[in-house]
Amino acid sequence: MRSGFVALAGRPNAGKSTLINALVKQKIAIVSEKAQTTRSEIRGIVNRPDAQIVFTDTPGVHKSTNRLEERMFQETGNVLAGTDLIYLVVDGTKSFGRGDEFVLRMVQNAGVPVFLIFNKIDRMTKEEVLENLLSWQKRFRFAEFFPISALEGNDFRELIDTTISYLPEGEALYPADEITDSSEDFQIAEIVREKILYCAQQEVPHASGVLVERRETEEDGVEHIDALVLVEKDGQKGILIGKHGAMLGRITQEAQRDIEKLLGHKVHLTLFIRVENEWRNKDRAIETFGYGNIDD
Repeated sequence: MRSGFVALAGRPNAGKSTLINALVKQKIAIVSEKAQTTRSEIRGIVNRPDAQIVFTDTPGVHKSTNRLEERMFQETGNVLAGTDLIYLVVDGTKSFGRGDEFVLRMVQNAGVPVFLIFNKIDRMTKEEVLENLLSWQKRFRFAEFFPISALEGNDFRELIDTTISYLPEGEALYPADEITDSSEDFQIAEIVREKILYCAQQEVPHASGVLVERRETEEDGVEHIDALVLVEKDGQKGILIGKHGAMLGRITQEAQRDIEKLLGHKVHLTLFIRVENEWRNKDRAIETFGYGNIDD
């Protein structure tokens, strides 16, 4: 049997979270068009009789502007240092830039095989795919390369088979029926944050954090969940509440629907919004909300 860790690295919005969801055939990582969607490593597990692959989705690599982003960058570095194989996921529709150069240096220094995962080919012509792919291949000796569409692809058998061939022999690292090691509370909080990313605007999504504070099943059989949403300014709180509470109601309703799908039973979700100035620069708050995990 073969088993090991595969880290997904890349710039924000390259499609890492979409890909990991597709690989494990279950939504374990939230997805949005906004940068900084992934704030902490998320593991998805693919089990086969002959192998177990533990995929790790990492925060997108970009220039840090606060302590939270610094910790996200450190966490990505830690993950790359302890992996068996790296998927460098790139947005094939975009030209190679300084950010790509920085990420490429990071994966080069990891000292493990690197697969180039050339994503979003569904938005490109065959000629564009060939031209941009060749440009990437000239920059580094990738162990393998795969042009894919993480969004529309439904069969990654060749990618999985090739990945397994690069992993070391060893025992399973997780139980065979496990898909992710993320706690239910973390997944619930991430669902709420995903809806904030979709519904809110401007700087609010980047400034928000979510923490599940209470879960209790009442006599009616409905699980009541209280979650705290942290923002940095009174104006951001006002935007999230919206006129006559409309925005908060929309976020709550959409999150509650997805949480019920996750848990498989009826849920009543209540969101509380609190302002804490500059919380993204405070290690205590970052650790409480479970973002940017790094080794001490």
